[in-house]
Amino acid sequence: MKRFWKLAIPVLATLSLIGCGNNQPAQPAQPGAQQEVAKDNLAQASSKETTYPLTVTDATGKEVTFPKAPTRIVSTSPAETEILFALGLDQQIVGVSDYDDYPEAAKSKPKVGGVVKPNEEAILSQSPDLVIGGISMEKPVADKLKTLGMPVYVTQPKKLDDIMANILVMGTITNRQEQAEQMVAQMKEDIARVTEAVKNVKPEEKKKVYLEFSPGWTVGKGEFMDELITLAGATNIASETEGWNPISEEKIVKDDPDVILYAKGITDDKTGKQLEDIIKNRSGWDKMKAIRDQQIYGMDQNILSRPGPRITQGLIDVAKAIYPDLVK
Repeated sequence: MKRFWKLAIPVLATLSLIGCGNNQPAQPAQPGAQQEVAKDNLAQASSKETTYPLTVTDATGKEVTFPKAPTRIVSTSPAETEILFALGLDQQIVGVSDYDDYPEAAKSKPKVGGVVKPNEEAILSQSPDLVIGGISMEKPVADKLKTLGMPVYVTQPKKLDDIMANILVMGTITNRQEQAEQMVAQMKEDIARVTEAVKNVKPEEKKKVYLEFSPGWTVGKGEFMDELITLAGATNIASETEGWNPISEEKIVKDDPDVILYAKGITDDKTGKQLEDIIKNRSGWDKMKAIRDQQIYGMDQNILSRPGPRITQGLIDVAKAIYPDLVK
């Protein structure tokens, strides 16, 4: 998994392992127009059957038309692969990225390269009628795939509402509307479970949380990981910043977080040290409340970072770590 995050994080958590050195992160692509289904097709949602041809607009603002439900789907993003499997499209998936590892069936699918720059020839060899690119796919790559005649649909979710909207649109594209609606309904139940549990936390009692997803990098507002902390009734100490940022060790000590969250299984390329050990052994950090009180928790890196159907499980995990007495 270390190799995956080294490639993938400037846009989601793509900054993570690249940020271990002095490299500057690539800027995330700006989300395009809200992904939406053409109005005349939305009317079909009540029947749970998609009417084709179907035209949708992806996150880059480009329209994609599907003459029928896709039967050969390539996903270049682990999160979107999880969505496709959850929609019951195992038989239609003919290619996934090198890093797709969930569910188990994804591991045996043909591989089409990385998440940032997938292998064009590998994708073409599968004769896909739908190629899905996630938040790590660079716009020039998506544009090139489109010029090769591939029906490419790109997602760039920044918040939980975007993730759920993606699921609904993908359900419509693939004629799996009912499954998509059920998935989103469960996710909304998860969100309600957490927000209800923490609703009585007073503003002055909100815990301060520091999240480190990769050595030397944290996340501010405008990203769904920041939203997870907010929905869990806490305050992200990096919320005055936007997107992914290199940390200031001195500022974090000054902010003195009550809880520290980090991604399990992340190793620093340069030192070979686990992220947990790096955090605990930074100079002066032993004086912080979170470390003194042993309020430092490892989160499943995939559940926490993939904008797919398991993201609300990530919310529950975050909330349990911050408020174990409130969120059962």
